[in-house]
Amino acid sequence: MSDRHIHEECGVFGIYSGKPSELAALTYFGIYALQHRGQESAGIVVCSDGVFSSVKSTGLVSEVFSAERLKSLGEGNISVGHVRYATTGSDSAQNVQPLLINHGKGSMALAHNGNLTNSYELRSELENNGAIFHTTTDSEVIAYMIVQERLRCGSIEEAVSRAMDRLDGAYSLVISSPSKLIAARDPHGFRPLCMGRRKDGSIVFASESCSLDAVGAAFERDIEPGEVVTVGGDGLRADRSHCGKCPKQLCVFEFIYFSRPDSVIDGENVSLARQTAGAFLAQEHPVGADIVVGVPDSGLDAALGYAKASGIPYAIGFTKNKYIGRTFITPTQSERESGVDIKLNPIVPVIAGKRVVLIDDSIVRGTTCRKTIGLLRRAGAAEIHMRVSAPPFIAPCFYGTDIENAEGLIANNHSVEEIAKIIGVDSLGYLSKEHAKQMAGKAGSVCTACFSGKYPTKIPEKTAKNRFELKIHR
Repeated sequence: MSDRHIHEECGVFGIYSGKPSELAALTYFGIYALQHRGQESAGIVVCSDGVFSSVKSTGLVSEVFSAERLKSLGEGNISVGHVRYATTGSDSAQNVQPLLINHGKGSMALAHNGNLTNSYELRSELENNGAIFHTTTDSEVIAYMIVQERLRCGSIEEAVSRAMDRLDGAYSLVISSPSKLIAARDPHGFRPLCMGRRKDGSIVFASESCSLDAVGAAFERDIEPGEVVTVGGDGLRADRSHCGKCPKQLCVFEFIYFSRPDSVIDGENVSLARQTAGAFLAQEHPVGADIVVGVPDSGLDAALGYAKASGIPYAIGFTKNKYIGRTFITPTQSERESGVDIKLNPIVPVIAGKRVVLIDDSIVRGTTCRKTIGLLRRAGAAEIHMRVSAPPFIAPCFYGTDIENAEGLIANNHSVEEIAKIIGVDSLGYLSKEHAKQMAGKAGSVCTACFSGKYPTKIPEKTAKNRFELKIHR
């Protein structure tokens, strides 16, 4: 991203086997493939005949799990994994998922991707009725709502379906009971969730299809918005009672930035969607230039699409240090800025003397973007024409993307021409909202609220990421 303050989503994974197996290792590979969706923490829970074993901690997947830790989880029939970026609640150890809940009818492990819009109200209601929370995440609110219903009904899948009547906002869930694995997706389908099957018959659920590939599972289908899918000893069942209640609103940023380019999200390949966005940019904002260069990694496919559509040669203009985490993971702006020179370096012979079309996925505040452009200037670029494969950010997101308010968003305070001067480019062009909606054609309707300020759900009363911490200390 041009300004690495937009954080990405969490990643969820679950696998069910008809016989006890070493599922922890498969789950490790599954969440490793989803590492791009969250680098703050990772966790795995394995269920063996109703006994749950858990290993989770802050850090990358490779840092949290050693061979010994994976072996300590033993064999099981069900395993659930999670990688996290905190969209609600801090990144402290207490908030690491999967959450493991013990209740009157057994235990439950829950992994959540998304953000509830009514979590504050639900949590207040639960607390007023005596509930005691151990984390500051909205995921625990979901767990409580499911447990409440489980104590009143006959099955875990029915409890999930009943809880969904009260949940608003974005949630893709993978849940393990003592004997079943459940996958559920909110009725808007804000966040992706898919299902696959291994040759041994194991059923796999994951945020992205690249995770299925990593564990040798063949993609079967996406979980539908509003659907609850359950797999257990009596086979696989789907509850579609919540399907069709709301218009589909898959987050467009899954295609612009969040998802891996090799993933297929709701029928649309991410790489091809980004190339389509690049082609739209070439159509909307043509310019005379010598080369088209993408900012690694998510700008590369859009740059390729721009080059194909414009006829301007595509060039690899940057080399990337692959051993540094994404720049925006660092906690302060100064650290984000200082990290750019370490992460990216221009290839001078490619850039020097050239008129460059620079493609990136977004501009948020503009600070880091300005440094990236400075690298090209120092490499001798004759002209720099920046094209952005997303419309301008003007509004906060309440569905899991970490833009909790509109303050500081450069497009709210400056015109396109002013932004071009601020970041130091010769011209600047953004993808239109109309083409953003069309870039992932096969996926259907997408949410573009962060570009328009028009939300598909009620706006939450409390929006701060640390709203539950503030509640504790008031």
